[in-house]
Amino acid sequence: MMSLSILAVLACAVETAGAGPVASNAGKTATVTAGKPSEFAFKLSTKTVRLGTVVFTVTNRGAIVHDFKVCTTPKNNSIANTCNGKGSRKLSPGQSVKLRVTFKKKGSYQYLCTVTGHAAAGMKGLLRVA
Repeated sequence: MMSLSILAVLACAVETAGAGPVASNAGKTATVTAGKPSEFAFKLSTKTVRLGTVVFTVTNRGAIVHDFKVCTTPKNNSIANTCNGKGSRKLSPGQSVKLRVTFKKKGSYQYLCTVTGHAAAGMKGLLRVA
């Protein structure tokens, strides 16, 4: 009887250990602040996200209109001023929007503001998808 009790406890311990980590949203959400720390800059809550769908909450904290676009194709440290991709609508100061982007490949993806001249002024960067 004692042997059966010990086996039952061990079976529960093995089953619990095999369950794996609890899923979380870490790497599946990111906040993006446009127009801060300077007018032609973005501040991201993270520079690395997980493969799959990521929800970006984009807020314009600047004094002029901005948007946020994530390019479709991963690049190796190449940062252009335009690209194909998925972007938010143009946001007036103080406005926010959620942007859902699905990443199918690991790599570095460019993000930028598509308002004329903003990316050229430095409003762009790279996001790592791991």
